[in-house]
Amino acid sequence: MKILLVVYDNDSYIHVFPMGVGYIASALRYEGHHVDIYNQDVNHYPDEHLTTYLDNNIYDLIGIGLIAGYYQYLKLLKLSKAIDKTKNRPFYVIGGYGPSPEPEYFLKKTKADAVVIGEGERTIADLVDAVGNKRTLDNIDGIAYWNGDSVIVNKHRELIKDIDSIPYPAYDLFPIEYYRLLRQEKSSNCDLIMPMMSGRGCTFKCTFCYRMDKGHRPRSNDGIIEEIKFLKKKYRINYVAFHDDLLMSSAERTLSLSEDFIKAKLNIKWRCAGRLNFARPELLKTMKRAGCIFIGYGIESMDDEVLRNMKKGLTTNQIEKGIKATLSAGISPGLFIMFGNIGDNEDTLNKAVNFLLKYDDGSELRTVRPVTPYPGSPLYYYAIEKGLLKDCEDFYENKHMNSDLLSVNFTELSDKEVYKCLLKANERLLESYFEKKKQISINNARRLYLENDASFRGFRQT
Repeated sequence: MKILLVVYDNDSYIHVFPMGVGYIASALRYEGHHVDIYNQDVNHYPDEHLTTYLDNNIYDLIGIGLIAGYYQYLKLLKLSKAIDKTKNRPFYVIGGYGPSPEPEYFLKKTKADAVVIGEGERTIADLVDAVGNKRTLDNIDGIAYWNGDSVIVNKHRELIKDIDSIPYPAYDLFPIEYYRLLRQEKSSNCDLIMPMMSGRGCTFKCTFCYRMDKGHRPRSNDGIIEEIKFLKKKYRINYVAFHDDLLMSSAERTLSLSEDFIKAKLNIKWRCAGRLNFARPELLKTMKRAGCIFIGYGIESMDDEVLRNMKKGLTTNQIEKGIKATLSAGISPGLFIMFGNIGDNEDTLNKAVNFLLKYDDGSELRTVRPVTPYPGSPLYYYAIEKGLLKDCEDFYENKHMNSDLLSVNFTELSDKEVYKCLLKANERLLESYFEKKKQISINNARRLYLENDASFRGFRQT
């Protein structure tokens, strides 16, 4: 079959390589299908361009994958209209974290023919085979589809146990020369960067997380290293951004991977998502020796009661000790905080902002966003149970208008009071960040003019 996979535009200057689409493309090509990529992201095509493209190019099937989010939802609706208008409409499939928890709603809103629920590589292969051979879809695990005027949701598919068996993303179908220009924390202007997956899933159960997969499935160290070597050789990548949920799934696994990076002499920079209960001095030193320069930590709150309410599995004491150890090891920590969880108030937010300011190393702009109960998360079902949210339609059509605005208020503060707190907090964070940037520029100027610093390269922003 001839298949078109769409990478939507999110208005970024440089977009992140779409790993999910890359994996799906690889899985389909492995089954012998012809796959093309529609790069709306790189080309900034208007949404209606897709209609014209499909009018001029015949495909058997078209697919779009997306995460949950107000922007992604609205973009999907626009692209779905563009697909529906074409005179050569292919079989239309959607998937990803956005549609998976509420497939019936998304089918009705987009007029897509089917939803791939959860992990997609094997499901999409079975679906395409059935569509191509005009078989019924009732025995394909992991999909929802139209049966006349009603939606059928089949049973969920079992997760792929051996994720080393999944082929690499189909890198050759994408403009890697564009994607590798993405900037990440602590990257230099000359770094060539690519995201990668070190595993799938997470062992923790935070209430705000809408991940559907249970448990954590790490890739083998050898598999990860071989893909890094491939990216280095083929595309000269020297900075790997691990964008999966949690590379630091345990201290033992992280130590083993870091030691193998050292043995393999990869000589790369890398960043990952981490857990502060595993952030111990000796482990962090080894990670640093292996090339780690940034660890993104989901802190979420600096109040122990709020952390318990969200089932974070962390204490403020663990958080502070872990951040101190990370900085001491010479690794930059990402400090991610949210506000508006159950138990949050002005005092809990102030404690979080004070913490951010205390440990700010200037590596990134840090602001605080309100918590969002995405469909599929325990917090979403809690909001429905408490009458704070009606359903998926209420979430996407009425409540979730912007990631920096409240969709549901879980605090005892009024919406107006929440916004006053967020404004005050983010004013402090923005002033601190730009004051640091200003001071860096002034110090550079002083070295230039008072010390004749010949290494000065101009007052550039990048």
